[in-house]
Amino acid sequence: MKTKAIVTRNQGEFSMEEVTIHEPKEEEVLIRIKAVGVCHTDLSVKNGSIPCPMPIVLGHEGAGVVEQVGAAVQGIEPGDHVLLSYSTCGKCDACLQGKPYGCSSFVMFNFGGVMPDGTRRIEKEGEEISSFFGQSSFSEYSVTNYRNLVKVPKDVPLETLAPLSCGISTGSGAVINKLKPEPGSSIAVFGCGAVGLSAVMAAKLKGCTTIIAIDINDNRLELAKELGATHSINSTEVENVIGKIHELSNGGVNYSVETSGLPLVLRQAVDSTKALGTTAVVGAPPVGTTVELDHFGIILEKTITGVIMGSGVPQIFIPQLIELYKQGLFPYDKLIKTYDFSQIEQAAADSKSGIAIKPVMRVSE
Repeated sequence: MKTKAIVTRNQGEFSMEEVTIHEPKEEEVLIRIKAVGVCHTDLSVKNGSIPCPMPIVLGHEGAGVVEQVGAAVQGIEPGDHVLLSYSTCGKCDACLQGKPYGCSSFVMFNFGGVMPDGTRRIEKEGEEISSFFGQSSFSEYSVTNYRNLVKVPKDVPLETLAPLSCGISTGSGAVINKLKPEPGSSIAVFGCGAVGLSAVMAAKLKGCTTIIAIDINDNRLELAKELGATHSINSTEVENVIGKIHELSNGGVNYSVETSGLPLVLRQAVDSTKALGTTAVVGAPPVGTTVELDHFGIILEKTITGVIMGSGVPQIFIPQLIELYKQGLFPYDKLIKTYDFSQIEQAAADSKSGIAIKPVMRVSE
């Protein structure tokens, strides 16, 4: 079938084009995309920081309505509201252990441009176009494997739910699923974009009593305090960020979350923790980026752990976040700014400048 999609053919360029999308195979589902979040990861592929085969249709925070299901799909029916999450093989040790975020084929299926069966679903006049996260939801329609899908309630707008597919669940999951802070513990969150502010909200939910938000934007720091931060630090106005964190937390925090992807900030995140502290690394730098750490400091029983997609099973974790949102305990909708599908360039620019914390495009009615 023909559909409109935003194609990235060269670094730095988006192009609205009519493409052909193939019919869903046995384990696949056709989704009419209603809304899609614009994530920093999409923009990192666009600018070349994360290499992916081009041309490609980006978008990995899709939300929509099921139109058609393959013969082997169970539990998903036409008319269901769904979110589109990350792609996995469903067969490796990690997947079988209930940890699909550690799938051995994660990089290939999400960044390699192919579906789990190794083929592509999008083309234009015979030219194959790569997929992204097995969904490519910068498009009016998407064909995806059923394992990508999370059924969601119909009483919450899809444009509100879309960011849960990646950014919001990644930040909150870094705290809830990976760090699991004890009530009364302390945490520092470096970077107050969508991921960092989600971590702040999650820290409040978990009962952290010292929550320190660090950023270079005062407006974001004010929002962080509204969402649960007990202290804020503008790193451009403080000579010694680590010293300030130690002062506010009685010698260092128990936990830290790094969302910027900057080596210097990762060093600060690790150094801000006290002995026995844990740092969750969420920010994605360009491939090959290295970081220098204090070797002796790490010997003090410190832990540094990576986090992919919030270390969560989407079909379990996302419904939990939705229920917390509906109860007023996780007000992530305060991060959202909506755009029309044709405003992709504006959404990307506003995300880069900080005008929009979490841009979401309305794709169709």
